Amino acid sequence: MGLENKLPEGVITTQLEALVNWSRQNSTWPLLFGLACCAIEMIAAGTSRHDIARYGSELFRASPRQADLMIVSGRVSNKMAPVIKRLHDQMSEPKWVIAMGICASAGGPFNNYAIIQGVDKIIPVDVYVPGCPPRPESLLYALEKLREKQGKETFRLYREMDMKAAPAPVEIESLEVLRAGKPA
Repeated sequence: MGLENKLPEGVITTQLEALVNWSRQNSTWPLLFGLACCAIEMIAAGTSRHDIARYGSELFRASPRQADLMIVSGRVSNKMAPVIKRLHDQMSEPKWVIAMGICASAGGPFNNYAIIQGVDKIIPVDVYVPGCPPRPESLLYALEKLREKQGKETFRLYREMDMKAAPAPVEIESLEVLRAGKPA
């Protein structure tokens, strides 16, 4: 029907990195997470009119361990910031973040002590979506930009990130020295 007829031998060659990036681009699972009015527009992107399913993202996951995309939609209060940080830390690598709306991007009209002036103060953001509230089409455009970014990622990039995140080796005293109570 499709690829099988074009390749009668059933063999296709490609680079492993290109295949992995293709699969990441076409199956990004967002975390079910909305903070304010932008969440309504995020939910609307999942309806048949806007059809977020064409990006492979129709399955909003309720667990951060099963999601690889966090869409922060709405204002982030000081009370919610540690929760967002914890959820982001629980997501497995690779993970991406979309800041949806002006409140998530820069604090919006809430320039006071209770609202974080941009979610990028607590977690790294890959794509910003402008608007108050942004339309579902804006979120789909952000997903398209995220797909472009995912297509350019390399294994080397992740290896460098792992090396930066790895703790420095620490000299550990031997068990005998600790038992004796003498400095090494």
